[in-house]
Amino acid sequence: MPIPSNYSSPTRISAKERAFSQIQEWIIDGTLQPKEKLNDADLAKALGVSRTPIREALQLLNVQGFVEMFPGVGTQVTSVNPEDISKILPPLGVLQALAAEMAAPVISQQTIDILRDINYKFAQALNVGDTFSALKQDEQFHNIIIELAQNPYISNTVSMLQAHVMRLYYNKTIILKTRSIEEHEEILKAFEQRDKNKAGQIARTNWLRAIDEFYSEVK
Repeated sequence: MPIPSNYSSPTRISAKERAFSQIQEWIIDGTLQPKEKLNDADLAKALGVSRTPIREALQLLNVQGFVEMFPGVGTQVTSVNPEDISKILPPLGVLQALAAEMAAPVISQQTIDILRDINYKFAQALNVGDTFSALKQDEQFHNIIIELAQNPYISNTVSMLQAHVMRLYYNKTIILKTRSIEEHEEILKAFEQRDKNKAGQIARTNWLRAIDEFYSEVK
């Protein structure tokens, strides 16, 4: 099981949270491959923690669908199924739409300006083919809207679903398109008009469009 030794370690979080975050990142970016068996002792040594937080992190990753645990046998990374895009994006789109609806009445012009600047950087990254940077800008754009909803149930669920979206991106199932630039701007204009229904509708469309694009590529 190849484990990098030169990763950056976040600070001020528990050993369990640090283990969860790092192992999840390795699964998302493919450092830990699908079906790869995970050894909690090796992970504990690599992360500089005891085996207890590793086991706790693996249990949470199991609940979230990143690993499979077989009692008495072991733990392994789950497979990546590209067709899961049609299971992940619909609920994510609904939650993103709800957050946009909740944000519309309270968002400030200053925050809208910040979002517009992020969308500009998103467009720049897409235009030069830097899809990874574009994905990070896209994630930041939507996360700010999620934060404005001030609902931990929404933000926690979105965080888990977005982690699966990132895994699909690394698997080349999700490919960002320039149409998203326009949709982001349409969301911002809806915010400026305090039109929560339009903001929610466009936000949902922005996420669901990737499903049609995926299946059109498959065909």
